[in-house]
Amino acid sequence: MLANFLIGLREGLEAALVVSILVAYLVRTGRRDQLPAVWAGVGVAALASLAFGALLTFGPQGLTFEAQEAIGGSLSIVAVGLLTWMIFWMARTARTLRGDLEHKLDGAVASGRRAVAVVALLAVGREGLETALFLWAGARAAGSTSAAPLLGALLGLVVAIALGWALYRGAVRLDLRRFFAWTGAFLVVVAGGVLAYGVHDLQEAGLLPGLHDLAFDVSAAVPPSSWYGALLKGVLNFSPATTWLQAIAWTCYVVPTGTVFLRTVRGGAPRRATPTPVAAAAPPA
Repeated sequence: MLANFLIGLREGLEAALVVSILVAYLVRTGRRDQLPAVWAGVGVAALASLAFGALLTFGPQGLTFEAQEAIGGSLSIVAVGLLTWMIFWMARTARTLRGDLEHKLDGAVASGRRAVAVVALLAVGREGLETALFLWAGARAAGSTSAAPLLGALLGLVVAIALGWALYRGAVRLDLRRFFAWTGAFLVVVAGGVLAYGVHDLQEAGLLPGLHDLAFDVSAAVPPSSWYGALLKGVLNFSPATTWLQAIAWTCYVVPTGTVFLRTVRGGAPRRATPTPVAAAAPPA
């Protein structure tokens, strides 16, 4: 639940920042008549994300076990790739996000309301589709059939929306560079667990070898039914019985990805250790 909360919070905050930048820029430049187009694009993006999540959840039902595992494992690996790209993209472009969006919006306004709606749709829809895919993969990896993963994600989204509104109104300030750095580092570890689970799915589907070749089995010390076993599974996607291929995949992903991410974050850090204000724009008069 904690991992899904963090994913919902981070992705939701990114989407909230995007929306606040678009809305604030239109208000500041006296283009309030374009706001309905922005909200239309945001609404379509939200509906598309919900539909994609439903397709992931109910689409594979009725297939054979091997087919379901093959689809689940493949999509888990795709989710890890998308999440990794998102983590590094935000680490590199967080400080220029506002300028890039405003530049695109200027061109869209000149083309008409449909173009404005498309800008909002693409900007928010990317976040929504990524969120749906990774939440689905994370829930599968955690092995939870309850509503806890969905509840955690919804709580994260609610907090993100409230925080985005507070940032827009100037009620709070948040060091976004530090926030995305810490959450990004944690999500690298979470993604490693999802990758290992995806590999295990492909092993169960018969597409990869070594299903019964275990690197370690600590089920006696960390029973899956225990509270700490469930906690490790739900937060870090830790499996007490891990195959050699899972262990290799986890290590080959987390170690180099985490190292490069930390170097990227440190290399892009501002020289002065002052909090980075959110410059979405002043609230409307």
